[in-house]
Amino acid sequence: MLLRPGYGAAFVVAAWLKLVGIERRFAAVQALVGVDLAVGSDEMLVVLGPTGAGKTTLLRTIAGLEMPDAGRIEMGGEEVTFWPPAARDVAFVFQNFALYPDWSVRRNLEFPLRAPGRQYLQQEIDERIDWAATLLRIEGLLDRPAAKLSGGEMQRVAIGRAIVRRPKLFLLDEPLTNLDAKLRESLRVELTLLRQELGLPMIYVTHDQTEALSMGDRVAVLADGRILQEGRPEDIYRRPVSPTVAKQLGQPAINIIAIRREGDFWLAEGGAPLLPATEGQGEMLLGIRPEDIDAEGGGVEGIIRVVEDAGAVSILLVDWAGVTIRIIVPKGRYFAPGGKVHPLINARRAVFWAR
Repeated sequence: MLLRPGYGAAFVVAAWLKLVGIERRFAAVQALVGVDLAVGSDEMLVVLGPTGAGKTTLLRTIAGLEMPDAGRIEMGGEEVTFWPPAARDVAFVFQNFALYPDWSVRRNLEFPLRAPGRQYLQQEIDERIDWAATLLRIEGLLDRPAAKLSGGEMQRVAIGRAIVRRPKLFLLDEPLTNLDAKLRESLRVELTLLRQELGLPMIYVTHDQTEALSMGDRVAVLADGRILQEGRPEDIYRRPVSPTVAKQLGQPAINIIAIRREGDFWLAEGGAPLLPATEGQGEMLLGIRPEDIDAEGGGVEGIIRVVEDAGAVSILLVDWAGVTIRIIVPKGRYFAPGGKVHPLINARRAVFWAR
């Protein structure tokens, strides 16, 4: 069972997909380590992790393209751990589009409907293609060769080919990676709307934190084949369980400062007092987002090294209390390299980890 994001703790939905203790090894490389995951029947789970984290292996194992060395996979209440891919009825969208370039868009969309074992009438094939084309706004491209499409159009066709047979589960392997930034932003919105329209469970893997925060009902952070944390995007952003998780979300990255407690204050390693201490003892790591530090109001002076223009805000790189931190400030006040500030940490937004 899992909580439906956006509702109270009492609102619980059944998991349609469950992974329990999934392990996968390739020679000396342990690609997946004891992975436990659950996905609701109309939920998008975003799996966030760096290159080599095991994201693609995870999707391939769910799809049946890889067999796990240990663990169990359930779909719709049935164990499917060793079912062949065709029996799982899973659609897979890759980052490289994988279209037949000399075929028309229509023929590319028809391809999965004409696969061996499928017995659709021509009328039903035409209806499904028209439905997918309308949903993805590619109706005017159906007779165009795939090789003549733009990158965004190719990705829409690749998605259409996946949804045209109306699978039970939708897997997306970094599908926007090869597109430019503006097109990625547009397609993020379209994919979110598409998921709402289809009402299918989806797993979307990415290394892009913006995609994770903006698209996922829930996010699972994967590193070295292990799930480090999962939950609502806001919860993981605000309450990361470790520095590794914290550094995967946020732009600019979270500030991490080594601290120690003396009396009622947390001190930097050089002895400068940073914020009051209400709980915890000894040596810790302090995590604080750049937007949760005011440039003025604190008692320790900092020197601005760099001022980055980030559109609506500026980002200050500041030498302070023996460390270098980033602070996000509004454009209303002028800051310049060499200037002095007195950073003040919002203690309510601070997170602490043992070290």
